[in-house]
Amino acid sequence: MQEKEWTYAKAGVDIDRKSQAISALVGHLKYRRTGRGKMIDLPGQFTGLIDMGDHILTLATDGVGTKLLVAEALDKWDTVGIDCMAMNVNDTICVGAEPIAFVDYIAIDEPKPEITDQIGKGLNAAAEMANVDLVGGEVAVLPEMVKGVDLSGTALGLLDKNKMVTGADIEEGDVIIGLVSSGVHSNGMTLARKVLSSAGISLHDEVDGLDGSVGMELLTPTHIYVRDVLKVVDAVKVTGMVDVTGGGLKNFVRLKKGFEYRITDPIEPQPIFKAVQRIGNVTDHEMYKTFNMGMGYGVILRPEGVEEALSILKGKAEVVGKVVKGSGCGVPRLKVHYDTY
Repeated sequence: MQEKEWTYAKAGVDIDRKSQAISALVGHLKYRRTGRGKMIDLPGQFTGLIDMGDHILTLATDGVGTKLLVAEALDKWDTVGIDCMAMNVNDTICVGAEPIAFVDYIAIDEPKPEITDQIGKGLNAAAEMANVDLVGGEVAVLPEMVKGVDLSGTALGLLDKNKMVTGADIEEGDVIIGLVSSGVHSNGMTLARKVLSSAGISLHDEVDGLDGSVGMELLTPTHIYVRDVLKVVDAVKVTGMVDVTGGGLKNFVRLKKGFEYRITDPIEPQPIFKAVQRIGNVTDHEMYKTFNMGMGYGVILRPEGVEEALSILKGKAEVVGKVVKGSGCGVPRLKVHYDTY
């Protein structure tokens, strides 16, 4: 264990400053379209909402982030396309929308077919997992702006308006189900990398508790929850959903105010999280506001729907908590709590 207590901010990513930067940007975005296809302004949602009468279109955009540096170090690019798709389609389904189309954007310092070939394989595999058409994309060669590769994308979703899940129906007594993650996914990677490198651990090295190298563990692709979650939404009364990405448990605070999303039985974190926490002397509080810690997606639903939902998810999810009066989200037994976003 290192003496230095690592945080995401010390690693170079200050979530609070990021929120301030987003607010500074969004504060200027006041124009609203007139006519058909106007935006539905519902703060806290994970995807943009466009009113098309009886239906809603959704738009979500995101990238893979510094996980690409791991891919570069290992010269293994065939999984990051899955991450790119997952980051977007998992946001899309948070309102109950079905992702239907996707476009990708690759910025690269020079044309490298051996890299784009592998990225394409991952994108295609992810498209099948999410049942999404890849309808277009862009490869920009930017030697003066980019060193290496950046990968991002945008997902289009479709939803019947009367089936939209916004969090507005959340009430005291609702149950929280957590869907198991596949590992670090694509968030908190900067902290994980900095903790390991500062301890002299290479991405090619092995550490106690992991099967294989640290780099291969970090490259495990983000799980795509589309098919499972949409089955649950069709079967039972779901009142809110959360994609547990950047900000960890703080994502729950984006939902309906006046309630505490109490995680009483958190999913057991995968060994990679325990390794990062041990090596970097990272507090529980910092871990749960940076990483998914084993829970990649959260579903809030009425108690009477829990049994059927778990039956649909077939061992991929657990009851992790409940909704109570209060504010924020936390893990009481670990003394971890978040009041603001």
